This record gives sequence, structure tokens and C-alpha cells, in this order.
Amino acid sequence: MTTSLYLVVFAQAHHEFRIPEMTSVAELNNISLVFPSRTEDQDIQRPFMVIGLHHEDHARILAQRCILIKSIYEFYGQGPDYATLHRGNRESRTKWECYILNTSFRFIVTAYNHKIPQSRQHEIVESFSYMDFQGKIDMKTPEITLGCFEEYTDRSGTTRGRNEGDGEFRQVYFGRLIENGSARKLVGQFDVKKREYYGNTSMESEMSLLMANQTMASKGKLIYDPFIGTGSMAYPTAYFGALVFGSDIDGRQMRGKEKRPGVIRAATQYGVADRIVDLCTFDVTKNPWRCGGLFDAIVTDPPYGVRAGAKRLGRKHKSLLSISSNEPRPASRPDDQPYIPPTKPYELSDLARDLVLLARYLLKPGGRLVFFLPTVTDEYKDVDIHEMLCEDMEVIANSLQNFGSWGRRLVTIKKRSSRQYLPPNFDLENADDNLINKDHVPAHKDFRDKYFKGFKKEGGE
Repeated sequence: MTTSLYLVVFAQAHHEFRIPEMTSVAELNNISLVFPSRTEDQDIQRPFMVIGLHHEDHARILAQRCILIKSIYEFYGQGPDYATLHRGNRESRTKWECYILNTSFRFIVTAYNHKIPQSRQHEIVESFSYMDFQGKIDMKTPEITLGCFEEYTDRSGTTRGRNEGDGEFRQVYFGRLIENGSARKLVGQFDVKKREYYGNTSMESEMSLLMANQTMASKGKLIYDPFIGTGSMAYPTAYFGALVFGSDIDGRQMRGKEKRPGVIRAATQYGVADRIVDLCTFDVTKNPWRCGGLFDAIVTDPPYGVRAGAKRLGRKHKSLLSISSNEPRPASRPDDQPYIPPTKPYELSDLARDLVLLARYLLKPGGRLVFFLPTVTDEYKDVDIHEMLCEDMEVIANSLQNFGSWGRRLVTIKKRSSRQYLPPNFDLENADDNLINKDHVPAHKDFRDKYFKGFKKEGGE
């Protein structure tokens, strides 16, 4: 099957997430996706990318599902100048000659990091006169839209005249519009501020949608969030058709203050309440799962201590265990009071490692674990992610959302084996020493302490 070229116009946000999202959506829909061969053309910072697809419908699917795709065009040509562009466009005549007769059309001419003067926009349109389109010019409802895009380097922070640098673009592209990205509107639809129920740790809508795409959520899939909290990942995942099961050690996060659980109320707002299978309160290290291979994906944003720290069952201190039989013991609780089990902090590096072990046990073969991991920018190394892995678990994506001195990484790990594993042991004292590299301290270890110290190193000012 032949491969045709298409021009992807990206939304100007979250550069590092573009390729993983597009790759995941392509895999979900069995789309063969070919990326540019030249390293320069694969630059994720650039707003345009020419990719190869087998069918025009595949371009439509990508534009309808990918949050970071603004539009996709059938590719006609590109170049560092218009002479090169027009030469390429003439060579692509077989793609556009069918529109010459009786096809209404419109031209759009725009630029990235620049505003093209109206007079030159007109000149650019006239330079395509050799295409000899004879149909009606229709700026509102044309049958086809032809787009010309000039790409300028980032000149922010510099002072320049109104039209200074006009025409000094890095590259210019031309093509026919296939589909405008319709998934971008979901960012507003799932806006946290418009949600029926949310908390101070709720994930912003754009990120939760990107995470849902990384899970390859779709109808017939069962997805689990072990730290569901107020349900930010559940709603977009369920919106894409998956069934969602959620749990949390603190049931108050899921319930809220009203009789009807807050997560269910918000899910009803989005029309996906029937896809929330259940919500349970338990500690993932003391979980009730008695068989593995249940879920197609696990997606979560583990608490890392900035607004709310992670907890696990247990006592912070074992002082009560050392009390002799002759010493008086603390008074027992009244019979009419519910027992509230004690909890202790759950250090982030321990949590991350345990999460991978849990995923290996609970995921189906080929299933994905998708989670955010906060890290200190200056201290991060790739080994931080790889040292938490266990057998048959492989990192397939690692994208950074940079906040300056720290950032959070959206990590996607895939289960590569069909082997069945025993339930993992989360007792650190009995953990497999091979899973813990004691010679390396990951940048996310003790993240909460580092955050509140302003990421200052020991002994530093």
C-alpha cells in the first residue's frame, strides 16, 4: 500500500507530548504512521510536521482524536523559499488537478511567530495562479481549503519594526485541508472550573485528556485508577468509551460532602456515569485483587506531597510494639466509634516502584501504565525512570511538562509479556533487592521535602 504525505499543524502547547499522543492514537486505530527521516524535520518544537499515512481517512481519525493536533492538510509542497515550494506543488499536480473545474475554494495564508502584511498575502495567493482554479471563491463554505504556512524562528523578547523580517521565514508549506482538529474543544468541555465536583489536586483537563489518549481508551476496555481522588482521569477515559474502576485510600476524596459521591455527580455531568464501574476505598499496598491480568490500562496521578501527600496503612512509629506487658496500654476506643486505621507517609520513589509492580500484576499483556512523576529538573537522569522498572515492563514514552526548577513527567510503561505473576509484595523489608538500585538516588526521591526547601541543595544558600 502506497504512503501519502500529510502536513500536521500542531497546537502550540506541550511539545514533548505530541509524538507519543499521535503514536498512541495511531496504534489504537491500527494506523501505519511514518515520521520524517531527517532529524531536523522531527523537531518537536516546530509547529509543522510532514508525516506519511496510507489513507486520507487515517488523517481524519488523528485530527478527531489527538488533543494537540490543530489541523491536517494533504501535503503539496514545502521549501525554504517560494520557488522551491512552487516547484514541489507543480510536481504534486496529480493531487490537485481534479479540483480545477467547478470546485469552490478558498486560500488561507498565515504564519507562525509572525504576521504577514495584507498586501503580501495577496501577492502569495496570486503566485499560485498557475493552478488555474476555475471554481467559485467561497470564503465561508468552500468545498476545499488551500493553506499556505510560513514558519519563522522564535523572536520573542526582541524589539523590531512592524514588518521587520517579513519574508525571512525558515520554511513555507502548502496543502489542502483534510480535517480541523475537533478534539481540542474537549479541553474546554472538561474544564475543571466548570466541573460539578473537583478538589485542589484535580488534574487540568488538557493533561487528563492526553493521559487518556496514552491509555488508548476505547469501547470495550477496562481501565483502573488506583489514586482516583476527585476523578480527573476517569472522565475523559470514560468519555472515549472505556469502563473505569477507581480506588483511593481516602474515600472522602471520591465522595465529597454530599450523599451522592462527587465523582459520580461529575461523571453524570459528562454523561459517563454508567461507565464508572465502581469506587472503592483501600490502600493499594493492601489491595483486594486476588487475580491479575484484569485491566487494559492503569492511569493515575499519584499524590506527591505538594498539596496532598501519599499515605499507606501502618504506623509512623512502632513505639506501641515495644510496650512491655507490665506497662499500662492506651485506653481502648469506645465501642460506638468507628475504627480508623493509622496511616504513614508513602515516599514517592517507593510508591513509583510499587506502582510498576502492581501494574505488571494487574495489566493484560500489552496493557499500559500511564502516570505522572514529578522530578527535580537539574537532578533528573533517564536512569531515574528505568531503575523503577521490573521484568517485562518497558518504557515507551516519557514526556516532560516543565515548570522551571521542577517538572512532571508523563511516563507510559507497557507490559511486554503474557506471563502471569503472583501478587506483588509491597513490604520494603522483604522487597526484592534486585528491584532497588541502592547506588542511585532518583531525582524524585523525597520530592516533597525538596519542593518545600525550594530545591536548594544541602549546604547551598
